[in-house]
Amino acid sequence: MASAEERRESFFKKIRGKSGDYNAEMSFIDHLEALRWHITRAALVWLITAIVIFIKIDWVFDKIIYAPAKNDFITYGFLCRLGHFLKIGDSLCMPPVDIQLQGNTISGPFMSALSISMIGGIIIAFPYLIWELWKFIKPALSPKELKYSRGSIFWVSLCFFCGAAFGYFLLAPFTFNFLANFTLGTVSAYKYMPTLDDYIDTLNNIILGCGITFELPVLAYILAKIGLISAEFLKTYRKYAFVIILILAAVITPSPDWTSQVIVAIPLFLLYEISIVIVKRVDNKLEEPEKEWS
Repeated sequence: MASAEERRESFFKKIRGKSGDYNAEMSFIDHLEALRWHITRAALVWLITAIVIFIKIDWVFDKIIYAPAKNDFITYGFLCRLGHFLKIGDSLCMPPVDIQLQGNTISGPFMSALSISMIGGIIIAFPYLIWELWKFIKPALSPKELKYSRGSIFWVSLCFFCGAAFGYFLLAPFTFNFLANFTLGTVSAYKYMPTLDDYIDTLNNIILGCGITFELPVLAYILAKIGLISAEFLKTYRKYAFVIILILAAVITPSPDWTSQVIVAIPLFLLYEISIVIVKRVDNKLEEPEKEWS
């Protein structure tokens, strides 16, 4: 049974191309050439997806991008009905919100359309981008590692889309609702009209931030496979991880209210506990050959 140090060394040797497999026979220039074609294909798919979104930009903006800033967004009605179903009255009903956006530059609408198209292209093409990355590192993996990594693209994509959906349908409405209804002083000295690019940047940060953060179980699985972490390690440092999660939740949420931060922190806590379960299963599988030889 290989130790954690041996598994790490084996992994990094394969990444450097020093193992005796296909990657070891490739020169540094060959690696760069292979990487260039993977990046080219990924960029091409991303560009095509972005162009399609740009062509349909009016529909995308009205039905998707601007939707969380409207009173009739699906989340507001759902949470209110959920509160009535749970017999807690209007506790989950958020105040009405109707954000009006303004532009202060001539190129604002066009640049915002480009930003929506590019970020949307990354989100939609995410499974293919991960697949191209997988094709690049696949030759460095042993048959056993290929077996363990089966279905990885599906799980990576699923975690990302779950995080993006969480950010869009839950965190974004809470964030915009809080910011739109926040007042300074008893007499309002300003009219709240956020700029178009500020709104889009905030929404993009929420969606991408949640999507990447929800990859925690996948990252834990990879680190466990190469021997960098174990279930006992995660349990030992759980209290420190919770502090980091609270800090991360404060970074992800643009609004300073504790409600939005708790909404982000709770799923992250659950993801951390799920990661412990996943890493424990990896540890058990790695210990099985040891028990057979003992």
